[in-house]
Amino acid sequence: MQAQSVFSAIRLFHDDLTAIRQDIHTNPELGFQEVRTSTMVARMLTALGYQVHCNVGKTGVVGVLEGRRNTSGQSIGLRADMDALPIQEQGHAAYASANLGVMHACGHDGHTAILLGAARYLAETRNFDGRVVLIFQPAEEGLGGATAMIEDGLFTRFHCDAIYALHNWPGLAPGVIGVNPGPMMAAADHFEIHIEGRGGHGAHPYQTNDPVVIAAQLITALQTIVSRNVPAPESAVVTVAALNAGNLQAMNVIPQDARMVGTVRTFSSVIQEQIIRRMEDVVAGIGAAFKAKIEMKYHRLFPATINSPEHAMFVADVATELFGAEMVIDNLTPSMGSEDFSVMLQHRPGAYFRLGQGGAAAGCVLHSAFFDFNDAVIPAGSAMFCRIVERSMPLNIAD
Repeated sequence: MQAQSVFSAIRLFHDDLTAIRQDIHTNPELGFQEVRTSTMVARMLTALGYQVHCNVGKTGVVGVLEGRRNTSGQSIGLRADMDALPIQEQGHAAYASANLGVMHACGHDGHTAILLGAARYLAETRNFDGRVVLIFQPAEEGLGGATAMIEDGLFTRFHCDAIYALHNWPGLAPGVIGVNPGPMMAAADHFEIHIEGRGGHGAHPYQTNDPVVIAAQLITALQTIVSRNVPAPESAVVTVAALNAGNLQAMNVIPQDARMVGTVRTFSSVIQEQIIRRMEDVVAGIGAAFKAKIEMKYHRLFPATINSPEHAMFVADVATELFGAEMVIDNLTPSMGSEDFSVMLQHRPGAYFRLGQGGAAAGCVLHSAFFDFNDAVIPAGSAMFCRIVERSMPLNIAD
C-alpha cells in the first residue's frame, strides 16, 4: 500500500533526520534571530532541488517544488516553526543547548526536522500533480512570525490552496495523531492594568486610597467574569498572572500605585468581545467605587486556531491510512494554549494537528527546562505531511 511505502521510505533516513534535529537543538535561536537555522534549511532545500526564498518575514524560508506534473493548478502549504525559547536548559543530553539561556523547549527543532524529512521524500519521489510550498516560519513564540511572513507576501508570492501544520504533544502516546474539526488552540490576549491610588503610612490607611486593597477587589471581581458571564458550554480563561505593588521591605508603607498583568483565552470571538466589555465594566466600576483612577490596556495577540472541518477530517483520514484507526483521535480536546498558525488559517483553509510524543507523565512537558523532543516520532510526522500532499494532489494512475 502506498501509504506504508511512504512511511517505510522516510524511515530509511531516520538517522539523518535525528542528527539534523539534535544539531538544531544544540544551536537554538530566538525568534527573528534564526540565522543559522534558516541558512541550514535553505542550503538543504537548495540541494534537494527546491526553489528557495530566504528572508521571508525577516528570517523565514520558503521552499517551492513542483510534482511530476503540475496540471492540477493546486498548491499545498506545509509549515514548521523554527524558533527557541529564552530558557536555560537543565537536561544533560550530549546535544544539549550550547547557547546560554536559550533552548528548544517546545520542540520546534523537531518540527523543522520533520518538514525537512518531508522535503527530502517529496523531492526524491515527486509523486503529486501540483506544487508544494514548504514554510519554515520564524518567531512563533509570541513575536508574530506568521504575521511577518504574511505581510511580506507569503500567500501572494506563494499561492496555497490549503495549509497544514503539526505540533508535538507530550500528552499523547508516541505516534498518535490528534485533530479536531474546529477549535484546536485558543486566542491569546494580554492585558495590563494600572491602579493610581494615594499612598501613605500603613498605620493610617484612612488617609490613603490603598491601591493594594483596590487590586485585591479587582482581582476577585475579574475572576467572576468567566463563572458568571460566560455560558457554561463555552470555554474561557481570565488569569491575573502578576501583581506589583509596594516594597516587601517596607511593611508599614502603603504604595502609591499597583500594576497587574494577565492573559485572556477564548475560542469564540463572541465570547472574546463579551469578556473585554465585562473587564472594562469591572475596571470602571471598581475605580468608581474606590474613587481611584484605573487604566486598562488590552492587547489581542493571536486569534484562535480554528481548523476547517473538511481539512481536519482529511488529516484524520490520512493518519488512519498511515497508522490505523487506533492511532488517531479525530475529536481531540482543544488546548487553551495559543499558536500563531491561527493567523495563517485566517488567510487560507487548512488544519493544525497534534503528533503524540509521550513523556508528559515523566515531566517532559512543553516549555520545561527539561524538555527534549522524541526523535522516534520524526518519520511519522514527515509521512503525514507527505501523504497530505500526495492525496491532495494525486497523480493520474497512468503517470
